[in-house]
Amino acid sequence: MEEEDEIAEVDRSIRTYVLRAGRMTDSQRRALEELGPRLCLNVEPGRELDLAAAFGNGGPVVAEIGFGMGQATWRIAADNPATNYLGFEVHTPGVGKLLAELGERGIENVRIVHRDAVEVFERCLPPSSLAGIHVFYPDPWPKKRHHKRRLIRPGLAELLASRLASGGYLYFVTDIEGYASWALEVLGRTAGLRNRYADYAPRQEWRPETKFEARASRDGRGAWELLFEKA
Repeated sequence: MEEEDEIAEVDRSIRTYVLRAGRMTDSQRRALEELGPRLCLNVEPGRELDLAAAFGNGGPVVAEIGFGMGQATWRIAADNPATNYLGFEVHTPGVGKLLAELGERGIENVRIVHRDAVEVFERCLPPSSLAGIHVFYPDPWPKKRHHKRRLIRPGLAELLASRLASGGYLYFVTDIEGYASWALEVLGRTAGLRNRYADYAPRQEWRPETKFEARASRDGRGAWELLFEKA
């Protein structure tokens, strides 16, 4: 367990990510040009996001923060067409890759926000507007001095919880045991959330394995999963 003074209120304005250089493929660039205007939301900071208008229906919305290359995103969306999925990613190649996958497979229940999720959650998403939040393999910021940058931290955990509707869930997965124990502690202290399990959750069968997860498993790193719900 982390030291008591590490689990303390922190500044929400601290970035949880670092922009990394990445090459765009022709297909990713083409998907951005052709599908981006329809599937990427133009979010204005401070202006409430109308989710029903964004998806064209009033179905439940599940947000995924940091979808990477979108492998889990499109597979989950394809398996659950009655649910809307709102994906957040700051890295342009990942956005292009997911758009290409959506276009190739004709998946219509995904919308993308190509900007910092924390800013949008705080300034644009209405309270109690989400049926779920996925946080799969976020940057663990392993050095102690960088723990303040973790996505699951006091303050931000409260913000995420506030955007969940009653009965909504937060599903967190990491391959870093230290981050898992930290997140278990933080989420366990977050008002309005309750753990569905005694501590760590079993793997949820509907979550597909990604290339990153398979590589981590080959390297001997397991997966620690947490599933909390809004009371």
